[in-house]
Amino acid sequence: MTAETKILAFGGSLRAASWNYKILEVAAQAARRAGASVTCVHLRDLPMPLYSEELEREQGLPENARRLKQLMIEHDGLLIASPEYNSSVSGVLKNAIDWASRREGNEPGLAAFAGKTAALISASTGALGGLRGLVHLRAILGNMQVMVVPRQYAMPQADRQFDQNGQIIDHPVLEKIEACTGQLVDVCKKLYPANRNK
Repeated sequence: MTAETKILAFGGSLRAASWNYKILEVAAQAARRAGASVTCVHLRDLPMPLYSEELEREQGLPENARRLKQLMIEHDGLLIASPEYNSSVSGVLKNAIDWASRREGNEPGLAAFAGKTAALISASTGALGGLRGLVHLRAILGNMQVMVVPRQYAMPQADRQFDQNGQIIDHPVLEKIEACTGQLVDVCKKLYPANRNK
């Protein structure tokens, strides 16, 4: 029996009513329909100090950074909703990535990233939907040995895309999200059953 594909879903915003967490929930539901087990975490619930080499040297990894890193290690794929801040990724997302990339003890370098597969989505009330930030995030993750699937989705005019229950109004938009998450789940199913961290 094939082990269930495990996806960790998180976003790069701290706002409780973030459009990116709204689209992340829709994408997580789509990934579950595609046959994956999805764990959603909110970085607002895992506050971390700004990365500092001195802080790391004196105190080690903050507990929340260690928790996020361990979750990443335990999952096959990453589903990341990334808001666009000044044409790039948000500071909170980059900080979380920086902390999770730090090596502890005898573990291999980039233990939470190397060999993982990721899918990227974003949402914005603007016309580009956060697309420029995804370009930078794709480059960051690729340099950290993460395989980012080709499909991604940047949702424009996000304030017009959801009903009062947080569901997508237009079916073509949902299809684009499903195509992105479906590709992530398909790749994870093919790559990871034999190599999954137990």
